[in-house]
Amino acid sequence: MNTRNTLIVLTIVAGLLLAACVPVPGAAVDPLADTSWVLATLNGQAALSDTQVTIRFEGGRLSGTDGCNSYSTSYTADGVKLNIDKNVISTMMACAEPIMQQAGAYIAALTQAATYKVEGGQLALFDASGKLLATFAKQSAGLSDTSWIVTGYNNGQQAVVSVIAGTELTADFGADGALSGSAGCNRYTATYEAAGTSIKIGPVGSTRMACADPAGAMTQEMQFLQALATAATYRLDGDRLELRTADGALAASFILAD
Repeated sequence: MNTRNTLIVLTIVAGLLLAACVPVPGAAVDPLADTSWVLATLNGQAALSDTQVTIRFEGGRLSGTDGCNSYSTSYTADGVKLNIDKNVISTMMACAEPIMQQAGAYIAALTQAATYKVEGGQLALFDASGKLLATFAKQSAGLSDTSWIVTGYNNGQQAVVSVIAGTELTADFGADGALSGSAGCNRYTATYEAAGTSIKIGPVGSTRMACADPAGAMTQEMQFLQALATAATYRLDGDRLELRTADGALAASFILAD
């Protein structure tokens, strides 16, 4: 290929690359992307107070908890129109009957949604006739000034295990970037930095008590503190918090403290 032809080819390639970077006029933008919400009302009734139902819109998929089970499906949002795929994937836990009834009604409402409205920090879903199906309050994405109880942690042996009965592990995220809590026997402190969904937890220090009871408490403490240090991302889902490693493995899971 001679020099002139080479220049022509390079010019065409450069033009194609530039065109790929320019937004297409009129292209659909998803206004719900990267937002999280907590159910406030369902079919005109207040949501049950002893559980939280959540929804998160991310990358063309919505997910959350129906108050008992985790669920996910795909969706598209364009203008005020909302289309939620009726093929909802869900875990299969059983909960108290009122919670299960609400969960069933909630999933049914989701799949009936045809339009939506976001106003004043509230999301409302409507069916094709304009009937209000559900309302949601926007969930804060921050960890500052929140307190949590550990429900599970990575033991460093490629397994997530539950907390030993008779012990309580906690995490308090301060507004000043300080993280503290109980590791089951000793108190611990660390620093943390959270931005977007990323988190970095600094070196962890703790008191030096020894606890023989219950059995395994000290091993649990060591494994939990090591798991905290591996956290690279976090995700809030109503009253649930997950810390995950850089490769997506679960480091620790939490429930919001009362």
